[in-house]
Amino acid sequence: MRKVGVIEDHSSVVLGLRAMMADHPHLEVVATAGTVTDLLAQGLDLDLVLLDLRLSDGSSPSANVEQLRAAGLEALVFTGAENPYLVRQAAKAGVLGVVRKSEPTDVVVAAISAAAEGRQVVTTEWAAAIDGDPGLADVELSPRQRDVLALYASGEQADRVARMTGLSPNTVNDYLARIRVKYAQAGRPAGSKVELYQRAVEDGLLPMPEHPRR
Repeated sequence: MRKVGVIEDHSSVVLGLRAMMADHPHLEVVATAGTVTDLLAQGLDLDLVLLDLRLSDGSSPSANVEQLRAAGLEALVFTGAENPYLVRQAAKAGVLGVVRKSEPTDVVVAAISAAAEGRQVVTTEWAAAIDGDPGLADVELSPRQRDVLALYASGEQADRVARMTGLSPNTVNDYLARIRVKYAQAGRPAGSKVELYQRAVEDGLLPMPEHPRR
């Protein structure tokens, strides 16, 4: 039997996974936690870890995958896959694959079975994250910096962003200056608000603009 750990904030997702595996005795969820640190603290021998991309502790997918692999554990991302930036981070960190939560039960179970045996799970999301946007260098922003960038690039003024985030205007402006420097160092111009908007869309912090319906 393959032992699976789940790192997920929502108990309903864990319940759903247990139900999916109920008819597959070779798979069992033996550990759950809201963070990588909490899962590792349980000290269990696991064959696979299912990892959500967005966790309440604000940790980055790349850091989570690296922490798991340092402990000798392989990860399969189980997510809504709505954020290409986070998917790309996880893929580049070395996960076995990326599976959407919206996939049919048989697809999810087949992916978990393969990954628990150490095999890669090649999906459209995983392949696109590995191969797509080869010219876009990753820019490591803190969760707070990502929040500020998303709000400011979406059209809010700095003082409004400060009120919405509980930060001071000076702190918001300092964050924006640091964000611009990080993008510039990565060779991705972000001097203007328009360029910041473009960078935010590229990194999945804002949705792709839709063409108006005719």
